[in-house]
Amino acid sequence: MNFLSFKSKDIGIDLGTANILVTVKGKGIILREPSVISIDVKTGEVIATGFEAKEMLGRTPKEIKAIKPLKDGVIADLTATKLLVKDILGKICKKYNVIRPRVIVGVPSGITEVEERAVEDTILHAGAREVYLIEEPMAAAIGAGVEIEEPSGNIIVDIGGGTTEIAVISLGGIVISNSLRVAGDELDQDIINYVKKEFNLAIGESTAEQIKKQLGCAMPLMTEMSMEIKGRSLNDGLPKTEVITSTQIEVAMQESINKILELVKATLEKTPPELASDIMEKGIVLSGGGALIQNLDKLISLETGMPVYIAEEPLDCVVKGTSKMLQDLEKLKTILANSRKRR
Repeated sequence: MNFLSFKSKDIGIDLGTANILVTVKGKGIILREPSVISIDVKTGEVIATGFEAKEMLGRTPKEIKAIKPLKDGVIADLTATKLLVKDILGKICKKYNVIRPRVIVGVPSGITEVEERAVEDTILHAGAREVYLIEEPMAAAIGAGVEIEEPSGNIIVDIGGGTTEIAVISLGGIVISNSLRVAGDELDQDIINYVKKEFNLAIGESTAEQIKKQLGCAMPLMTEMSMEIKGRSLNDGLPKTEVITSTQIEVAMQESINKILELVKATLEKTPPELASDIMEKGIVLSGGGALIQNLDKLISLETGMPVYIAEEPLDCVVKGTSKMLQDLEKLKTILANSRKRR
């Protein structure tokens, strides 16, 4: 047996705006960390990645830069992304004794060729032997257990950190897809803006994310919830505490939720009649972190008249999809060929 092929294990990556998830063939998900890196400004050296770096956001001295190098599902800071991926893959390759792996990466369906090349370069630069890109909604559908190869229509709505991906899938290919750069991060920003306007209070991204997770809803909850939030008063610059409710957060996020809803409807309107009747029967599958927003499934169901299901472990669907594809790279090549034809 060739020694190199013995050592080479395939790796699947969900290179998300909010989180990076990694799976190694035969090992399952082995890493789940925020897509954040902190760098020494003078030397350019990596100080921390993942959870440790996220703790530094908004708290660093001027000689350290903590950043989220991915924005709207794509690479915004190429140098920082390369450092982040190299650091993460380096640790994984060392821990699992992996040499020059083949890597499958989930990317947004609306990605440009330039952005595609940036992802490929980043992964190759980190030490991969080969790189395969799979569109996130396809990977999410596979990870959610959708039978993508059947000659019938399925629709998935994957709401991540940077993008919302919607795809109608049939016969192992994407028939229609839409990508919207409105997702979890935009909802956090909506909350920051709302708190600033209504309470004259400045809060950070981490606080906004916490509010979204606890109180975020697309329709009124049976029982209104509330929580205390801390921030900096814009009147006198001093620390201040306020109480915010789920009703207020629903209002704060309404515009962005409506944009996602409109895209779901627009995708359904373009769906061929035969596939539309399949979807009517099977319903819409929700995945990604946004699927956990309370009552979002109910709102989509109400607005479309279709059943809506939240995928099991929605945050893991894309990386689980890459994991399943690692079991059969020949099948992946067929799916990728179908996807390229559509372009």
